[in-house]
Amino acid sequence: MTLTIRRLGHLGDGIADGPVFVPLTLPGEEVAGEVAEGRIAAPRIVTPSPDRVRPPCRHFKTCGGCALQHACDEFVSDWKRTVVEAALLAQGLETMMRPVLTSPPASRRRATLSARRTKKGTMIGFHARASDTIVEIAECKLLHPDLMAILPNLGELVTVAASRKGAVAVHLTLTDGGIDLAVREAKPLEGAEFAGLARFADTLDLARLSWNGEVVVTRRPPALVFGRARVTPPPGAFLQATDEGQAALTEAVREASAGAARIVDLFAGCGTFTLPLADRAEVHGVEGESAMLDALQTAWRAAPGLHRVTTEARDLFRRPLMTDELKRFECAVIDPPRAGGEAQMRQIAGSALGRVAAVSCNPVSFARDARILADAGFNLDWVQVVDQFRWSPHVELAAQFTR
Repeated sequence: MTLTIRRLGHLGDGIADGPVFVPLTLPGEEVAGEVAEGRIAAPRIVTPSPDRVRPPCRHFKTCGGCALQHACDEFVSDWKRTVVEAALLAQGLETMMRPVLTSPPASRRRATLSARRTKKGTMIGFHARASDTIVEIAECKLLHPDLMAILPNLGELVTVAASRKGAVAVHLTLTDGGIDLAVREAKPLEGAEFAGLARFADTLDLARLSWNGEVVVTRRPPALVFGRARVTPPPGAFLQATDEGQAALTEAVREASAGAARIVDLFAGCGTFTLPLADRAEVHGVEGESAMLDALQTAWRAAPGLHRVTTEARDLFRRPLMTDELKRFECAVIDPPRAGGEAQMRQIAGSALGRVAAVSCNPVSFARDARILADAGFNLDWVQVVDQFRWSPHVELAAQFTR
């Protein structure tokens, strides 16, 4: 069967009439192949798109880490912008879309890889596309070279952590102190293994090694810079994926919150935005994970010249800050997980706040929440798409709302 690709789906697959999903294709292309259960698993490109390019990575066809290396950069940027525009239009909203800011290749400072033991030894890599199979990667166009350099030396760690039956997660973060390595879903450690892993951390010159959330050894603080503060996050804590992406989002949040002397930072994490904003305003950071708030407070106390920062551990999905609690702030910064912050947005909508700086990793939940603010009299002034996850369908953005 020969079909024409009409558009891309939210996972980056081409979609033809039917619908029929066709991986690794682009809009306008004619493709041929056998359709099974609404999908062409192995398409042949009959008429390629002018936006098609040669994928730069030799693992692209098997590794599931990237979905769009076969498209030129301009196409990917335009597509991510239109994904946001379409989500907003579905809620009856339009705004000024700023040019997309894309992180360069080899800039990812954090990644979670899968690892397992095999009959011949160990393997570590990313999952194959739509599969639990692990694809070992000899090269990667996404990860920082310092992260790639450590992968061939993780065999001893995987031998201790993994069984033959299940995979473990190896979380790598590049910090100012070196690599912070956190192993999750691993077998419990026995006494002698602790000493062995401490020696392993020394051999690889790791900043910190943790096991199922517990620190095994810290050789140097795995610190990151947020504004004028140096933060040592807890093992496996959420962080922005690239330095460039963090800088772009921080600058957008600074602009959207300009002029506010008292700011509440909702879903504050370890202080990605709290601490830079404390250069010029008092900030109250609210976050569900107390360990991340502890890291934020420790960093603030050690940083000279910042305005007052307070913190509050609170589940904002179940207990959003209420309208009366928001009275003492002039601006809200909100950066929720993929589900969005609907409950909190409804409280912001009913409050006297006149300015909101929003960050999101899901255009659909962002647009839903933006509609809540629009119905309360807020204007969506602009949206800035920040592409930290190059060659993936993942979309992040920052936006400014004023009442």
